[in-house]
Amino acid sequence: MTRHVSLIGAPTDIGAGARGARMGPEALRVAGLHAALEAHGLQVLDRGNLAGPPNPWLPPVDGYRHLPEVVAWNRLVHDAVHAELAAGRLPILLGGDHCLGLGSISAVARHCREAGKKLRVLWLDAHADFNTSVLTPSGNIHGMPVACLCGHGPQELIEIGGTVPAIQAKSIRQIGIRSVDPGEKRFVHEVGLEVFDMRYIDEMGMRHAMELALATLDEKTHLHVSFDVDFLDPEIAPGVGTTVPGGPTYREAQLCMEMIADTGRLASLDVMELNPALDIRNKTAELAVDLIESLFGKSTLMRA
Repeated sequence: MTRHVSLIGAPTDIGAGARGARMGPEALRVAGLHAALEAHGLQVLDRGNLAGPPNPWLPPVDGYRHLPEVVAWNRLVHDAVHAELAAGRLPILLGGDHCLGLGSISAVARHCREAGKKLRVLWLDAHADFNTSVLTPSGNIHGMPVACLCGHGPQELIEIGGTVPAIQAKSIRQIGIRSVDPGEKRFVHEVGLEVFDMRYIDEMGMRHAMELALATLDEKTHLHVSFDVDFLDPEIAPGVGTTVPGGPTYREAQLCMEMIADTGRLASLDVMELNPALDIRNKTAELAVDLIESLFGKSTLMRA
């Protein structure tokens, strides 16, 4: 894993159903992300915030809310993430809502094609984010990025990485899922997404789920983690717009992050959907920073 890390702020809630995620990047900075990463021997460069269109807060048009603005933001994210990867750096995208995972992961997929690497995406989330304009009742595009990455969505979005689909469904492992619309559930089964939902984690344990999610990684695999903060149980992480009870506990989340760190393969990261407007004294941002530290090798155990 490279020790050169770049922070990229994407301050927008353009794809979300609640305002406030645009303040997420600053909340993570206030919670000490930069210094926390440097304490683990990383060389950290904060690239500041991307500047995209404002949120017009309009109803959906043809099943999509704010499609032109979502496209603009995702193109900005794609270009910024791709530039860091091309420079041999590890980008950390500070969201912003999870529609931006489309721009980030399409950039990672493009980099993998150019570098001859395999891609593994860990999607840590309460939601599958596999909706389409036909399936979604809201039109909020933060519920659609995985579907778009797999080639199911409006042309302007699915083409952002230069190849359609940007990734194959078999590259993704979804972890912590516990809120999926009925039509979306059928679609997830049809395309064969590998999902370790909360029932699976309850029955088999986080360790077993992560062992399977991380299986077959090798030195030619680029590991991307897309961490939606609503992955966590809202009891410990209230600062998100779409809370779903019954998520991973603090210890389960730590184990998840530590097992990712143990692979030594983490090469890019999204931190999404943090909404300080709904938080309590920035506690969710501080927890997110704590877990990001674990991704980069902070162990809570007495191991060398």
